[in-house]
Amino acid sequence: MVKHSKTSKPKVSVLVPIYNVEKFLSECLSSLVEQTLKEIEIICINDGSTDDSLKIIKSFAKKDKRIVIIDKKNSGYGKSMNMGLDKATGEYVGIVESDDFVAQDAFEKMYKNAKANDVDVVKANFHKYMTEKGGSVGVSKLFLESEVGKVIDPREHRHIFYQQPSIWSAIYRRSFLNNNKIRFLPSAGASYQDAGFNFKVFAMAKKVFFMNEAFLYYRQDNPNSSVKSAGKIYAVKDEYDEVEKYLKERRLMGEYGTTLAIVRMSGYIWNMRRLTKEAASEFGKVVKEDYSRYKKAGYLDAKGLEKDAAFIINNLAIVNPDKFIKLRFWYELNDKAKIKLLNVYKKLTKRDKKKEG
Repeated sequence: MVKHSKTSKPKVSVLVPIYNVEKFLSECLSSLVEQTLKEIEIICINDGSTDDSLKIIKSFAKKDKRIVIIDKKNSGYGKSMNMGLDKATGEYVGIVESDDFVAQDAFEKMYKNAKANDVDVVKANFHKYMTEKGGSVGVSKLFLESEVGKVIDPREHRHIFYQQPSIWSAIYRRSFLNNNKIRFLPSAGASYQDAGFNFKVFAMAKKVFFMNEAFLYYRQDNPNSSVKSAGKIYAVKDEYDEVEKYLKERRLMGEYGTTLAIVRMSGYIWNMRRLTKEAASEFGKVVKEDYSRYKKAGYLDAKGLEKDAAFIINNLAIVNPDKFIKLRFWYELNDKAKIKLLNVYKKLTKRDKKKEG
């Protein structure tokens, strides 16, 4: 490992939230210290790990002064990320989960595009990685081909909100996050904080840039990943409640009410697919309540759209989990299917209220 000195003006601060991930941590940190972009700082937030994670972090930090260590008692992902954001000094901020890793030129290429286009967000595709299969098993394509390589305003491309959050396949201008008070929900023991963060980012960003390349290797088979825990399902509601509060404080529900309703209901559905029948029946009460509330407010008025939008509107009201119909995800669709779905989204979005909801 080449020794590096701490840079006074990092171009990118990379946040690495860490909790009991000794099995994958060295691979993750190696991919960061070997980045072709040298002007970075690597902020490792150890959330009270009880394994050898902290020992591994310290061993890397001895050889690379760009590594900053935050060691704290276990308090959850959201608080860890907020501490990292407050500590960051880079012009842009990136996120790499500690069981994932990135290509060596990841941050150099994303940063160059950020500067060349003067954007708040640069987002790339990512590799789906299976440890047991020894590598990438495919690339998740998040964007339409027509959107890649150009500056886009998310307000005019609402489907951006419906894609997988994948907040770790992007970099964000730090001043943009700070000026808009974009932070994570610091709920202890909660999960799914990427959903709320992602929505806030795209609701406030005016200029984003999509790259067709994939840099991050997203590990699909870590048994300790929080996404594997069905017990945290109610954290999904907390996340979207927080987003709704954020929008109302800024009088933006009129602009984003329908968008939030669709994202919330789709998020509920994605998570209900992993529940037992009993758990789905119980959580279905939450879904029905929020669905009814949004429909009453006019955000999910699908009258006249049932034929084209049945699988995103009618099936969102999970009043009977026994008849639950699985949905396909945005990133599983081809461009033709995406464009057809966009037409539905556009019709719904036009129904957004023009005043605060």
